[in-house]
Amino acid sequence: MPRTQRNDNFVDKTFTVMADLILKVLPTSKRAKEAFVYYRDGMSAQADGEYAEALDNYNQALELEEDPYDRALILYNMGLIYTSNGDHEKALELYDRAIELNPRLPQALNNVAVIYHYQGEKEKEAGNDEAAEALYNKAAEYWKRAIRLAPNNYLEAQNWLKTTGRAAIDIYF
Repeated sequence: MPRTQRNDNFVDKTFTVMADLILKVLPTSKRAKEAFVYYRDGMSAQADGEYAEALDNYNQALELEEDPYDRALILYNMGLIYTSNGDHEKALELYDRAIELNPRLPQALNNVAVIYHYQGEKEKEAGNDEAAEALYNKAAEYWKRAIRLAPNNYLEAQNWLKTTGRAAIDIYF
């Protein structure tokens, strides 16, 4: 039984009913509908902290989904799980794949920047200033791309870019 059919949460049940109705009306293929069910179940499991189950559902959705933008969202959500579990290398790989499929995904660009910034902080703490600067510069490039796509978001990143001299002019506000 799909996860969302056994969920007792009113909001999840309502979302599931609405999504099922929309799926019945939209002219989509059976394969796309199946992919969406796995994606939806993955999101539900992820929200409950059931990361292994979420990843299983996302992998099933990836096998079925053909649309590059939908595949990018699946990969992005998988990246979130690996990020929260501290596997930054796997998260970066997934975010990069998502960005390849949809270069206009600012949340993935932001998350890549956050990971590079975090890694830069770790290098700085270890006394590796040159490595830290290289990672900070990578973070800055990804944040600039994210901010260009969503100029009203990522205010802390915008401030960091300005205060560190990585944004020469106030182009974002």
